[in-house]
Amino acid sequence: MPTFAYTARTLSGELKTATMDAASRDEVVAQLRRQKLIVVKVDEERTKKRHGKIKTRDIVIFTRQFSTMINSGLPLVQALDILSRQSENKTLQDVTRQVVYDVESGNTVADALRRHPRAFSELYVNMVAAGEAGGILDTILMRLATFLEKNDALVGKVKSAMIYPAVIMSVAAIAIVVLLIFVIPVFENMFASVNLALPLPTRIVIGMSAFLKHYWWAIAGVIWGLVFMLKRYYATSEGQLRIDTFMLKLPVLGDLLRKSAVSRFTRTLGTLISSGVSILDGLEITAKTAGNRVIHDAIMESRASIAGGDTISAPLQKSAVFPPMVISMIAVGEQTGGLDEMLSKIADFYDTEVDTAVSGLLSLMEPVMIVFLGVIVGGMVVAMYLPIFDMINAVQ
Repeated sequence: MPTFAYTARTLSGELKTATMDAASRDEVVAQLRRQKLIVVKVDEERTKKRHGKIKTRDIVIFTRQFSTMINSGLPLVQALDILSRQSENKTLQDVTRQVVYDVESGNTVADALRRHPRAFSELYVNMVAAGEAGGILDTILMRLATFLEKNDALVGKVKSAMIYPAVIMSVAAIAIVVLLIFVIPVFENMFASVNLALPLPTRIVIGMSAFLKHYWWAIAGVIWGLVFMLKRYYATSEGQLRIDTFMLKLPVLGDLLRKSAVSRFTRTLGTLISSGVSILDGLEITAKTAGNRVIHDAIMESRASIAGGDTISAPLQKSAVFPPMVISMIAVGEQTGGLDEMLSKIADFYDTEVDTAVSGLLSLMEPVMIVFLGVIVGGMVVAMYLPIFDMINAVQ
């Protein structure tokens, strides 16, 4: 759908300039006249639509500003129009302009946001819809901003724990490749010139160097093929379940993933319930944001249990994924009618637990990585110096 830039005059004589997505210029003119605006100029924009990334931080700022303006009494359209002009993210600016147009056309804010899933998640849209229905959109938006900030911080913690070993392993791999391609051949030529019988470790390292130099393309192809096959397998239902189950069973890392999943589940569901979203819709949305198939299946079983008149806690206990403390606290929340508050307390507790798990993982990985690098790189260096020691002993 093309974008048109227009200039129109209000009944009070004030000029208004903005953009609008429409099928044709005539549709833009008709829309402006329905808004009781006097059309001055309408031109089609030739610029391509942007498809840049919208960061969580941009959405948080957008949400907080939107909440503040609504709370101050500004009309929805005016608030959205201001946001479309002051956002630093150009892609979000374009999205907000389209939201303004949809709201002006008679759509609710939630319906307008739902058309942009790359910017606004299903959770976001459902909470906005609940806020509009209950007349507390400003309060819901502020809760949303707080939730997004905490969830983004949680994701950042888990990523930091995963990135550190990945970086160390990458550096180690680069160091090994450089040694095998550039350093080992120098030693090989030196040993060949003196016609010295080489020890087994030295022959192994030289063989690895020769294989890498001549068959690097085969190694790269095998690695690419394994990654491709793993992705294809993970895309299947069975593969996703098996891999996610395996990840949860890993020592230290599995504990971190479990705690982060519990924190995300409880905070998301607690925020949705406290915002007026039904428990069934809340569980379905939460399952989609779980990030782990095992957790997803456990949540969906809880949803089926609720639909059948049972409790949430019983299926969660059967899944053997959630810790007993979480199950007990959810059960108490259901019995007392304060499930949303109980879920928020669990989320706060597990945020701290994730911090501890990340620190534990990093403190464990540091010595493991040091030993790994020492054994691999140090072993290669020692293997190349063994013949030199033999040469020195022979001279003596």
